[in-house]
Amino acid sequence: MPVLTRGALLCLAVAGVAGHMRAESASPSPSASYSVTGVALPGAAPGGVFMDYIAYDAARHRVWIPAGNTGSVAVIDAKTDSVTPVTGFPTTEVERGGRKRTVGPSSASVGEGVVFVGNRGDSSVCGIGAVSLVKGACLTLDSMPDGVAYVAATKEVWVTTPRDKSIRILDASKPGALTAKAKVAFDGEPEGYAVDNARGTFFTNLEDKDRTLAIDVRSRKTVKTWLPQCGEDGPKGLALEAGNDFLVVACSDHVEVLDAGHDGQILSKLDTGAGVDNIDYVASRRELFAAASAAARLTIARLDAQGHLTAAASVDTAKGARNAVATEAGVAYLTDSPEGKVLVVRPATR
Repeated sequence: MPVLTRGALLCLAVAGVAGHMRAESASPSPSASYSVTGVALPGAAPGGVFMDYIAYDAARHRVWIPAGNTGSVAVIDAKTDSVTPVTGFPTTEVERGGRKRTVGPSSASVGEGVVFVGNRGDSSVCGIGAVSLVKGACLTLDSMPDGVAYVAATKEVWVTTPRDKSIRILDASKPGALTAKAKVAFDGEPEGYAVDNARGTFFTNLEDKDRTLAIDVRSRKTVKTWLPQCGEDGPKGLALEAGNDFLVVACSDHVEVLDAGHDGQILSKLDTGAGVDNIDYVASRRELFAAASAAARLTIARLDAQGHLTAAASVDTAKGARNAVATEAGVAYLTDSPEGKVLVVRPATR
């Protein structure tokens, strides 16, 4: 065996490092690694179904789809993709930007045996049995709800109400009942949410101020304010990596990771294409799912222990498809409002 000089060993070491860097920055997997199918929603109108926040119940393998103008919530069995509608939600016609549309149930959050649904049709929040799928008691607010989030640490439901720049806090400690508890006012419009129950922190954005806030769930005081640099469109959705205390912020055309455990420094950014709104993170896979409606693309990215995002896959979807939630198997569900269906993106079997 020939003896290698020190210079030759150094060259081999540099080549090895360079090869490692090339592997980390390689192009993401093509769409061929994933299949994309559609699940039609019951009662879909010719103009589609308006959908916004959806939720995945990991304990029961169900995806909850508030289906706006249909006046119902579609519950999809993640094992079979069969659909069960929960009906009886009021709708109403509103005008925005000179156009009229019918609004209804628009957000969902999984609680303890109950799924909470916000309804823009009558500004209510209702509880639905997570197993029985029976609609229970509702509470009407004096402002239209946007995002709905269950906070297990305090047994509360936090509802973003951007029209009057506030968050409404509802007591959900008693089974089958919701009562108004508090209103927290802000100097901007709350958009998106993430909850850290272990640390007792609620995260939201002020979309019109390009800020991200950390709020103590017990004192209800804003304890940290960060500037995510999303630009004039502002920050949208949020996702939490609780193990490392990283907060992922969705901007309109990219996602970025904030060091939420310290000073909120931006640790990394990743382009996604235009039209990102709500995002999802699956901790067991360390995978982030960001669907860009204008770019018609789903980006799946891996988040490492240093807060760096790396694109793992880019999947062609459809114009208007957004707001992905994902299962522990890496299957993503996207709202396709223009076509009145939900897109299911599955990784190929290996």
